[in-house]
Amino acid sequence: MKKIRIGIIGTGSIANNVHIPGYLRLKDEGVELAALCDIKPQALTDTLALHNLDLPTYGNFRTMLRREKLDAVGVCTPNNVHAPATIAALNAGCHVLCEKPIAKTAAEAKRMVDAAKKHRRKLQIGQHQRFQVKAQAVKRVVDAGYLGDIYYARAHALRRRGIPGWGNFISKDVQGGGPLVDIGVHILDLTLYLMGFPKPVTVAGCAYTKFGRKKGVLGLMGQWDVKKYTVEDFAAGFIRFANGATLTIEASFAANIADDQFDAWLLGTKGGVDVFKPAVYTEEAGSLWDLTPYGLPEPRIKHPAHCREIELFIEALRKNRPVPVPGEECLITQKILDGIYKSAETGREVRIR
Repeated sequence: MKKIRIGIIGTGSIANNVHIPGYLRLKDEGVELAALCDIKPQALTDTLALHNLDLPTYGNFRTMLRREKLDAVGVCTPNNVHAPATIAALNAGCHVLCEKPIAKTAAEAKRMVDAAKKHRRKLQIGQHQRFQVKAQAVKRVVDAGYLGDIYYARAHALRRRGIPGWGNFISKDVQGGGPLVDIGVHILDLTLYLMGFPKPVTVAGCAYTKFGRKKGVLGLMGQWDVKKYTVEDFAAGFIRFANGATLTIEASFAANIADDQFDAWLLGTKGGVDVFKPAVYTEEAGSLWDLTPYGLPEPRIKHPAHCREIELFIEALRKNRPVPVPGEECLITQKILDGIYKSAETGREVRIR
């Protein structure tokens, strides 16, 4: 079995908790973690020690790509590095699994997708929520036609007091936005995936910063520097699709609500579904029915959805199949995010092209 040599760009928490363990799990299946890159030397030292690794390390991803014969690269950097690192890897002949969101902007995402097409390489984005056991069960229900025509969806990723007190999550220059691009992108991507990715035509949205720049706000995920807070702490959007369906999305780092919420609803002509309950609501034989699954298998490993994401990426490389989360779909998602922010700035509905 030919080895698949993997390089990791960015050795922060997502790499250490998910990507590196995910690839190491596949060692016996011919996957070799070959090199690591991070601009912080201590981060590389810590990562090697954490996983008991002896690998080449680099402070510049272009140097790593030039010196190492890699088959694929995992991009686990802050959002502002997604596009340059991914495009460099694709230009070097590597396949790429890039963390979400695909990029800071749709323009950057388009360049990534174009580079993958030009070099005939595979580009997968780390939208792991698609691989949750409950989400997959709902996808099977939708694809089997139990909901009929889906005409409306609501997606929400809401934290009561969850502004991250570490990293770059509060920097618009680095991340491109706040909760909408950090946690909102997860539930938006999942909802679009379940709907079959209809074509968006217009977006209207709003964004508020009511807590992030205010001193004395309680932080349940650490305290942040209010002087450096440049993103929204709540955003909402309304999307119209070419098939007549609509979708609303809400995302917050901080909001005066009862508790944190991460879920989606789909309404169809035959039935509706609460994705993460999960439950299907329908009418049959003169009665209303609530249908719930029984015995959904839960893998007894850490981060099973992330692990499945990596397994399917490797499988796509080995069997030359399409990746399960293609860059083209995530470009659509990014266009919607850009549209919400633009609408929030202008106060007008934005057309998606």
